[in-house]
Amino acid sequence: MFLNNRFSLLLLATALFLGTTACDDNEDNAGYDIPDTYTFENVSYDGQLQRLSQLQEMKSYLVTAENDGATLNLNQLQAMFANDAANANWGRTYDDSKQLKNKTFENEQDWYESLFEKVVTASQSATQTAAEGQAGTAVSNDGTKRYLLDANGVELTQLIEKGLMGACFYYQATAVYFGDGKMDVDNETVEPGEGTAMEHHWDEAFGYFGVPTDFPITTDGVVFWGKYSNGRDALLGTNQEMMDGFIKGRAAISNDDLDTRDEAIEEVSATWQKVSAGTAVHYLNAALANPDDVARRHHAISEAIAFTYSLQFNPIKAVSNTQVQGWIAQMAGSADVEQMNLYQVTDTDLEAVRSAISTTFGFEDMMAEL
Repeated sequence: MFLNNRFSLLLLATALFLGTTACDDNEDNAGYDIPDTYTFENVSYDGQLQRLSQLQEMKSYLVTAENDGATLNLNQLQAMFANDAANANWGRTYDDSKQLKNKTFENEQDWYESLFEKVVTASQSATQTAAEGQAGTAVSNDGTKRYLLDANGVELTQLIEKGLMGACFYYQATAVYFGDGKMDVDNETVEPGEGTAMEHHWDEAFGYFGVPTDFPITTDGVVFWGKYSNGRDALLGTNQEMMDGFIKGRAAISNDDLDTRDEAIEEVSATWQKVSAGTAVHYLNAALANPDDVARRHHAISEAIAFTYSLQFNPIKAVSNTQVQGWIAQMAGSADVEQMNLYQVTDTDLEAVRSAISTTFGFEDMMAEL
């Protein structure tokens, strides 16, 4: 089933500062200093940066089908997922222990393996023109965009890339690293370069956001969730909210203020789901704006599906998994990727989902602008 109920990456010098000291610009009510940027002692999240880079490499490989007419190799996609370096054909070097698969929500791992099989099958028809019942490449009406679609019009590359943003990066940050298993740990013993166990876990959650330590002052080079937060920021104000929460929480941990840490967890989690929901609405608007352009419409719906799907992986969420499945079924014809048919989806379907998501997350007044 589609839903189970249950590096260029950011090798930005600012993102890997080890041993930097916190500035003392803002003192909170508890009497300790909160910096303006994510600059603290003993920060390391190299593992997260490696996984961001792995997904970037996977996406670059996937699009060779639509851009070059290449037939994708299943073994290579599986190797990229599990960091089997001998078969992944990586352009970079990664630590053996760093992979996407074992950090993806366990119940979804097999589903991604099945998506790899489906996109490989679709790529065998990459030189064909996409149509209902025929996998192939759809070209936008103006000739500037190309997307590989399966026989039902789904852009599987988007489900894989954006889905893993949710089921791996978002899940790990909000459900795992913000969870009791990673937060109810030692906060006294300092490991040089990493801080206490609790500090390190918080830094790892921040690493999955995909931004430099002085974001949003610097927005160049942001990837994945950082990119989409920046895209929604003008209307939703997500950039500063995310960074304020991450900085506040890390400062609180370093000062053993766990109540404030917990407030920060709620704040970051709430804003992060707003990024995902707002981006789903953004792509529903794009689909509605291109009713007669198969490439642009189906690309946008596929993006909307994946960002809606991602909502389920945050324990502090404003929507149930049943609602998520319902929204996907309405915008795609089914919540099961095997049964989806984007050629049969109507504007009425898309408008209904857009309205429901916007109402749930308080976007009604800006729904059409997102």
